[in-house]
Amino acid sequence: MTSSASIVEVSGLQKRFGNHVAVDDVTFTVPEGGSVGIVGESGSGKTTIARMLVGLEVPTAGTIRVGGRDRMPHASVAERRRRARELQIVFQDPYSTLDPRQTVDSCLDEVLRLHRPELNRKGRLSRMNDLADMVGFDSRQRRALPRRLSGGQRQRVAIARALAVEPSAIILDESVSALDLSIQAQILNLLAEIRSETSIAYILISHDLAVIRQLTDTCVVMQHGRVLEVGETGAVLDNPQSEYTKLLRSCVPGPGWHPTRLRNIFPGGS
Repeated sequence: MTSSASIVEVSGLQKRFGNHVAVDDVTFTVPEGGSVGIVGESGSGKTTIARMLVGLEVPTAGTIRVGGRDRMPHASVAERRRRARELQIVFQDPYSTLDPRQTVDSCLDEVLRLHRPELNRKGRLSRMNDLADMVGFDSRQRRALPRRLSGGQRQRVAIARALAVEPSAIILDESVSALDLSIQAQILNLLAEIRSETSIAYILISHDLAVIRQLTDTCVVMQHGRVLEVGETGAVLDNPQSEYTKLLRSCVPGPGWHPTRLRNIFPGGS
């Protein structure tokens, strides 16, 4: 359920890499329990925004507020840990973010030791049991190393790890794009169930309009680092106002579909 209060507020966000402007004057808000999708082709600035939100990149200009607090650069270790408890991220490739030497339980236990020090061993085990149930892991899977898990199972581990600290919001950066369609559907259903059962908010970054439609309330369309269109997801996708959004819609396969290269119409697209 969404709230009128905002958990994430982005205003005038800009990021330059030398002379290249990757993100330019981006503004949006994410309400408590809400879900915002950021969509655009590769090179539109989507992932750069995600990296700035979690502190992996420092904005050139603009402000980021999470839970009503400014996210200034050069934070202390204690502040970074507090921020991690507010906002988590799940990347496209879960295998690269998992320790190959850790079982699922060991991974979750480490996160809880770091971010939930008030929990004793029994408390951590109880939380791990809840997380395993939430993402559908049995005892055998919980003892497995990442190399013994499928791509979909690894993504479930990444989601459980993000949920472990009970964040206010999770960024999902192309988190299902590398999965087979059947597994992708399972993960999307899982994310929808988690959101319906908790007050967590999502920031979903994707080039896939079907994924954006299924999981988000609000859609932000980006091209070349700038916001072209923003509004209620169904309205934006069903009645797009910008030519670029119309083109993105036309690229979705359907009966009689013929592919159109974006760069043929918008030079510089990638």
